[in-house]
Amino acid sequence: MVLTGRLSAGGSWVADHVVLGSVLLPGTAFVELAVRAGDEVGCGRLEELTLQAPLVLPKRAAVQVQVVVGGQDAAGARSVSVYSRAEDGSGAWVRHASGSVTPVGEPTAGFDLRQWPRPAPNRWRWRGRMRRSRVADTAMDRRSAG
Repeated sequence: MVLTGRLSAGGSWVADHVVLGSVLLPGTAFVELAVRAGDEVGCGRLEELTLQAPLVLPKRAAVQVQVVVGGQDAAGARSVSVYSRAEDGSGAWVRHASGSVTPVGEPTAGFDLRQWPRPAPNRWRWRGRMRRSRVADTAMDRRSAG
């Protein structure tokens, strides 16, 4: 599946993401593009995304964007890649990010989520250690200063 669109820096929050004088698409926007594309094919969990090249947005023009989602593998995962090129269609497509999306399953946690907030084990002893640590640090500072 290929999703297409157009991005520009003009009049949007993206225009504030300036690095060394150039407006760059933030990494979080690549995440949003990949997750949205995954949602379209029933794979709303982003397993991995590697940024490969910055996407520089021109000041007065836009860029064409493609998000390509590959076929499903044996485990249900799909590849996802984000490409761009100049709005006028000149130039080659540049891959900016690639990764994989998977179907959303049951959340896994190392503890029972029904008990929230989790009890803090040994809360009192932890606070005591912090106090002793500060006292010890203060005592050491006084010794080294004199």
